[in-house]
Amino acid sequence: MDRVAVITGGSRGIGRATALAAAARGWRVCIGYAGNEAAAHAVVAEIEGGNGAAMAVRCDVASETDILALFAAADGFGPLGALVNNAGVVDATARLEDMSAARLQRMMTINVVGSLLCAREAVRRMSTRHGGQGGVIVNLSSAAARLGSANTYVDYAASKGAIDTFTRGLADEVAAEGIRVTGVRPGLIDTEIHGSGGDPDRAHRLSVNVPMRRVGTADEIANAIVWLMSDEASYVTGSILDVSGGR
Repeated sequence: MDRVAVITGGSRGIGRATALAAAARGWRVCIGYAGNEAAAHAVVAEIEGGNGAAMAVRCDVASETDILALFAAADGFGPLGALVNNAGVVDATARLEDMSAARLQRMMTINVVGSLLCAREAVRRMSTRHGGQGGVIVNLSSAAARLGSANTYVDYAASKGAIDTFTRGLADEVAAEGIRVTGVRPGLIDTEIHGSGGDPDRAHRLSVNVPMRRVGTADEIANAIVWLMSDEASYVTGSILDVSGGR
């Protein structure tokens, strides 16, 4: 396979696992990372060590300029075949009345606007309407979009609810142009994102509320993503897959 998969937030957690899984299935992987250059290049080295092809490009998805640079770099790596909109943030546990406008703007800019801009660039390259060969977009949502995350981070939940709606709408918009648009809603997953929100033990503490009585792994989410990217999911678009242990 000579087609490229762009994976935002690919230096750690679900993004890293997805990059490794995609490379193992023959994708050429272009990893976007916000700041951890060493981690991103470690993923590239691991892929290349397994005879895969990968590159890393610094990209803060809050910046349209960075997004344009990411896709320009991917253009030089091969024809775009997939986008995984994985980059995202959470913030400290809080009630809405204690959230600042700056926090809300950051949340929506990174989690929503960044994903829309990345998808825009992918559509411009993959749509048969623009001379492309088709492709797949997988958007990372969250079980929080269904649960609301009261008393925790309703802003994060709202941003992921927006991703769900966007996934459905864009899927219909480009279905006849060779592009499938799908989503994955992870539940409580053992990744570093909880630590970045100030509560590193959150997933394990709440695992008693999961019917399967455990947290999920980044690899389990990655396996769902790469299946949606594959031809095995060729009749799947507009669907959002819950990978949440039943929660």
